[in-house]
Amino acid sequence: MDWSDNDYLDELQRKEKTAILREYRKLLKSLMYEITEDDTEEIRKGFEVALEAHRGVRRKSGELYIFHPLAVARIAKEDIGVDVIGIVCALLHDVVEDSNMTIQDMEDLFGKKVATIIDGLTKISEIFDQNTNLQAENFKKLILTLSQDVRVILIKLADRLHNMRTLGSMREDKSRKIASETMFLYAPLAHRLGLYHIKSEMEDLSLKYLEPTIFNEIKEKLQKSKAVRTRFLNQFSLPIERGLKKAGLKYEIVGRTKSIYSIFQKMRKQNIPFEEVYDILAVRIVIDSNPDNEKADIWKTYSIVTDFYRPNPDRLRDWISTPKANGYESLHITVMSPSGKWVEVQIRSDRMNDISENGYAAHWKYKGQEEEHVVDQWITKIRESIENQETHSEDFLNDFRLNLFEKEIIVFSPRGDAITLPASSTPIDFAYEIHSDVGNTCIGAKVNNKLVPLSESLSTGDQIEVITTRKGHPSEDWLKFVKTAKAKSKIKAFLKSKKKKLSGLGQTILKKDLRELGIKPVKENMYKVAYFYNLPNLEELFYQVKSNRLNLKKLEKLKVEKGLIRNNFSKKKNTIVTNIGGKAEFNNPGESESAVEYKLAHCCNPIPGEKVFGFIGETNEIEIHRVTCPNAVEIQSHKHFRVIEAKWTNQQALAFMSGIAITGIDSKGMVNEITMKISQNLNINMRAIHFESLDGYFEGKISAYVTDIDHLNDLIEEIRKVNGVHKVIREDVLS
Repeated sequence: MDWSDNDYLDELQRKEKTAILREYRKLLKSLMYEITEDDTEEIRKGFEVALEAHRGVRRKSGELYIFHPLAVARIAKEDIGVDVIGIVCALLHDVVEDSNMTIQDMEDLFGKKVATIIDGLTKISEIFDQNTNLQAENFKKLILTLSQDVRVILIKLADRLHNMRTLGSMREDKSRKIASETMFLYAPLAHRLGLYHIKSEMEDLSLKYLEPTIFNEIKEKLQKSKAVRTRFLNQFSLPIERGLKKAGLKYEIVGRTKSIYSIFQKMRKQNIPFEEVYDILAVRIVIDSNPDNEKADIWKTYSIVTDFYRPNPDRLRDWISTPKANGYESLHITVMSPSGKWVEVQIRSDRMNDISENGYAAHWKYKGQEEEHVVDQWITKIRESIENQETHSEDFLNDFRLNLFEKEIIVFSPRGDAITLPASSTPIDFAYEIHSDVGNTCIGAKVNNKLVPLSESLSTGDQIEVITTRKGHPSEDWLKFVKTAKAKSKIKAFLKSKKKKLSGLGQTILKKDLRELGIKPVKENMYKVAYFYNLPNLEELFYQVKSNRLNLKKLEKLKVEKGLIRNNFSKKKNTIVTNIGGKAEFNNPGESESAVEYKLAHCCNPIPGEKVFGFIGETNEIEIHRVTCPNAVEIQSHKHFRVIEAKWTNQQALAFMSGIAITGIDSKGMVNEITMKISQNLNINMRAIHFESLDGYFEGKISAYVTDIDHLNDLIEEIRKVNGVHKVIREDVLS
């Protein structure tokens, strides 16, 4: 078809028409040698339907919407490697949601497979819907769809990546929410599917909007040090190249720079500056070897590298003998370079590198292998853990994320069967991995023939024997230490069956109380009451009523018309102004209560002047968190319906507690000089101070009262000026 004859294209400005056709041809060019005429026709039809469905629609940036599905299709093909059906679905992924076309229309035009994938993609857009019960159901359906066709999530990852690349046109609060969702769920999911480059880009882009200052600082420092890293790589690789050539191995050596987010994580976890992150550069050696010889060639390469550089035996990671749960295979070693710096060296074959770069999609090339791919096994486990179970949104999302664990251990049954579990798993997790009945009847466990507590953390190589009895049953305490989603869901299911009896009585009590208040005891009202008390589901509401844990008199505040509750909780969005030292006031005119109680969150200790947000907790009390709070990503992703805007006022200057950690070289009078600067020079009151010194090195922690973020920054800068002080960072306050 000649696209110049298309009516809609004729309506567009020449530049936009040319740009659309250019992007479409780029997509076809990436497929040029892989598809038939029928495939081309199917893609053309998908493009034509998408073009018409999004006719005249523009994105926030002002760009025509059709550019988005075209970009998603290219990412799905070029970065993930989906097939023709996947590309057609990528072009159509928003059509049902944004037009009058239905899933049945999709099936009539493109067949059952495409319709199933589009159905999954349409449902996933509702995962973070404000209605928590709907959220759980759609997410459950999505994962069940994923287990039928993994292309659902592959296309959604491409969609989310493009949205992240174009996030700059969004309002700050909206961009923070989307970035939080991406960090909370989509990046770990990309990791689990082995799509490391997509995972890294998602994490970097999320950091760009969640922590823009630190993101730009790291980016700038990486750019400035690029030439130094290139010179180092060339010098480091030279002797290895000679050894590989001598051994007759075909190879490629490349440098891999750590992602901005990975550097940020290391800086935060270890409380170190950028300059002290030693493994910013990793060296990757890719061996051109056939599958029969690849392991031998990789270990031969290991021998050559360690002939020139001394390895750190504690940093050997062998994912060749035992691949990761997402199919990742590679040998990682850390060696000492001539410059006195540790360097990570990754050794893998071409095939392993392909799977590392393209994850699950690359596995399609190797489908001839008899062994089921580990990601297929993982998806089967996910399906088993959620089918026929009533799991609600917050628990469901948290449990699902447990299946995206990054660090793993391998343990053994008494028969020697190897089982992969998340790091820090317990004998209870192992028991449920064997069988649900084994977990439900577990009363004890032996690890390496030694009786241990059920909360014992397991390590790679442990052999576990589970002790069971028919009288055994799960305990609520187990939920405090189990790690796997399967164990959590089975324990909750058992406890839920016990709670159900009490819930039935609670429902009867609640119905009676609602009638007395003139409220009809219908489901719509019940859900609103559950939301009012910040409870996850109706069963929990009934249980709380039966247990006398709720003050039902508070229901008198609800607006009731003709027996129906009229409060629209899901759309309520308030801005609160936190009067320092007082109560929080709602900005909304007409709000029935002019002031509400709030508290400053202990997890991040916000200080006036910092960007903050409000979070309505389970007891309906508002907590004020920093936007950079460690819990902000989780709160602003799947708990966003409880988030309200918050800002400071400066009516009075009060003191707020803040913690400071200090390290340096110990010298006589050091502590005295630091305390003098704090208490006299800056006139700051200290609540607690603790210093420890050992062999010329000291660590100190101070809790002090400051009035705002500028006051805290001035204090940190003054302490840094003390001779011998190496590092000063903000930290949690001393208890």
